[in-house]
Amino acid sequence: MSDAHKAALAKGREEGRVVRRYLEALESSKPRRGRKRTPDSIKKRLGAIEQQLDAADPLTRLHLVEEKQRLTAELAHAGDTVDLAALEKSFTKVARQYGERKGISYSAWRTVGVSASVLQQAKIPRTRG
Repeated sequence: MSDAHKAALAKGREEGRVVRRYLEALESSKPRRGRKRTPDSIKKRLGAIEQQLDAADPLTRLHLVEEKQRLTAELAHAGDTVDLAALEKSFTKVARQYGERKGISYSAWRTVGVSASVLQQAKIPRTRG
């Protein structure tokens, strides 16, 4: 494998990472239906789960343990913030090349939540088809 080929592979992997991080950040920052959970409400629910665990039958215990694990993970990441602006800036630098190489259309980008203004900044042309 030539050095140029290795460099092209590395560039492709890096572009893929940038695109993935941006799309994941978009997904995680999307508004959810229902009430927004607060750290206090999560802690309150964890306390209720702890009280129910001892008296629960095995199947209910399984579901409670799963809910407890999800809530604990959510609480651990509750303070995490994502610098969407920095991810967007990186995305706009690589999205056109990545999309052309992978055959990704304008409408596909829009369908997964990338805004028209971001696509315009990335110089991804609006096409039909």
